[in-house]
Amino acid sequence: MSRVARADAASVSSATFAPLENPTFRAIWLAAQVSGLGWLFQTVAVSWLMATITTSDVMVALVQTSTTLPVFILSIFAGAIADNFSRRTVMALGWCVIALSSIMLTALVGLGYYNPWLILAFSCLAGCGAAFTDPAWHASVGDILRKREVPAAVTLISVGYNAMRSIGPALGGVVVASFGPLTAFAAATLTYLAMLWSIGLYKWNGSASPLPREPLTTAIRDGARFTALSGEIKAAIARGFLFGLTSISILALLPMVARDQLGGGPIAYGVLMAGFGAGALCAGISNNALRRSLSQERLTTLACISCAASCLALAFTPSLVVATIALTLGGAGWVVTWTGLDVSVQLSSPRWVVGRTLSIYSALASGGIAAGSWLWGVVADAYSLTLALQSSAAALLLVAATGLLLPIRQWKESDQDSLGFETPALALDLKSRSGPIVIKIEYSIPEANVEAFLDLMRERRRVQSRVGARHWNLQRDLQEPLHWTETFRTPTWMDYLRLNHRLTGADKEVDHRLLELHVGELPPRTRLAIERPTGAARRREESGSFFFRR
Repeated sequence: MSRVARADAASVSSATFAPLENPTFRAIWLAAQVSGLGWLFQTVAVSWLMATITTSDVMVALVQTSTTLPVFILSIFAGAIADNFSRRTVMALGWCVIALSSIMLTALVGLGYYNPWLILAFSCLAGCGAAFTDPAWHASVGDILRKREVPAAVTLISVGYNAMRSIGPALGGVVVASFGPLTAFAAATLTYLAMLWSIGLYKWNGSASPLPREPLTTAIRDGARFTALSGEIKAAIARGFLFGLTSISILALLPMVARDQLGGGPIAYGVLMAGFGAGALCAGISNNALRRSLSQERLTTLACISCAASCLALAFTPSLVVATIALTLGGAGWVVTWTGLDVSVQLSSPRWVVGRTLSIYSALASGGIAAGSWLWGVVADAYSLTLALQSSAAALLLVAATGLLLPIRQWKESDQDSLGFETPALALDLKSRSGPIVIKIEYSIPEANVEAFLDLMRERRRVQSRVGARHWNLQRDLQEPLHWTETFRTPTWMDYLRLNHRLTGADKEVDHRLLELHVGELPPRTRLAIERPTGAARRREESGSFFFRR
C-alpha cells in the first residue's frame, strides 16, 4: 500500500470515530446502543408473540406498521417542536413515552391480559415516542459536534444501532425462547430508563435565536416551504419513501420466513435478524471508505440492488444458512442507503430548520415503511410469501433506476450557520405584527452582465423564498435599463427579521456574486416599506410608507 493510500485509510479511520472523543456525544451514543438493544428485544418479543397468537400474516406484518405509522403522522410536529424548544427536553419526553409503553406492555403480558390489538396499540405508543426522539437526536448531532464531524456521527449512529442489531435479535430470540416474552419486555424497559438517566446527566444547547419562538403552525409551514424549495432534500425524501416502501418486506415478512419457509422458532428468527445486522455493521464501518471510492448516488443504487438480491434469495431458499447470508446483503444495503440519505438531508439544512427537514424526511420514509409493511403482508396473505418477496425485489430494482430522475448529490461541506443581522433603524415605531412589509433592492447592472445577473437572480429567488420571502419578482426600468429592482414581501415585521436571521453563509455567497456584477460607487440599495390598504383605518405611525437605505 502506498503512503497516500495509507494516509487516506488513516484519515477515514480517524473521521469515523472522531465524534466519540466528545464526552456528551459518546455518553448519549452509548446509551442509545443500550436502549437500541432493548428496542430489538422488544421487537423480537412482540413479533414472535404476535406470530404465536394469530395465524394472520397481515397482523404479523402490521407490527412494523404500528411502530412506523406514528412517526409518519407525528414527525413534522416533533420537528417543529425540536426547532423551537430544547432538543434535549424533546428527546427526554419521547423516551418517557417509550418507557411508559414498555412498562404497560410488560404489566399486561405479566397479567396474561393481551390480544393482537392491544399489542399493536402499545407498539403504536412506542412509535409515538420514537417520532419525537429521532428528529431531536439527529438534529442534536449538529449542536453537540462540529459540522465536519456530522457525516461520521450519523454513520456511527447507524453503525451502533446495527451492531446491536447483529447481536440483539439473536439474544432476544434466546431470551424469548428460554424465559418468554415477559422477560424481554422487562429488560427493554430497563434499557429505556438507562437512556433517560444519560439524558438527565449530560446537557447540550442548540444555537439560541434572539427572536421569539414561532407559533407551531408557522414553524411547520416554514419548514415545509424550505423543504419544498430544496432540491437535494426533496430528492432524498422521495428516494427514502420509495426505498422504505419496497425494502421493508425483508423485515416485515421475516417472521413468516422463519416460521413457514424454514420451519424454525424464535431462535431461528433471531439468527436471521443477526445476519441482517451483521451486514449492516460491516457496511457501516466501511461506509466512509466506500463513499471515498464511489459517489453517494452509485452507493444508493448498489444498495437497492443488494436488497433486491436478498429478497430473491429469501423467496427460494429453504436453508437457514443461505437465508442468513442473503440477509447480510440486505443489511448492508439498508444501512448504506439510510445513512446516505440522512446525511444528505442534514448537510443541506441550516440549523434553524434541520429538525423540521429531518422530521419531514423521517415522516415520509416511515410512511413508506408503514405502507410497505401492510402491502407486502397483504400480498403474502392473499397469494404467497414467495410472490411477495419476488415482487418486492422487482420493485427495488425500479427504485434503483429512479436515480436517473432523482439523483442524490455528492456530500459537500458548506457554511449552513445562520449569520448575525443588525435590525435597521426605523423612522416609525413598528410592532412585531405590523405589516405587510415590502422589500425592494435596487441594482445597477450593465448590459454585459445581464445574463449572469439573471442566472444569479434565479438562485436568489430560491434562497429568499425558502427563508420566508413572498411574491418575489424582478423588475427592469424601461426608461433606465441599467436599473433593476428585486421586490418581495413578508407578512409582518417579525417575519422580515426572521428571514434575515435565517440566511446562512452559503446564502450570502449569492449576495457577494451579485455585488461583483453591480456597478456604481454605492452598493445595491435596500428600501423597506409597509403597505397601507386604501380605506383602512390605521394608526398614525402606520399611516404611510417609510424607507430604510443602506
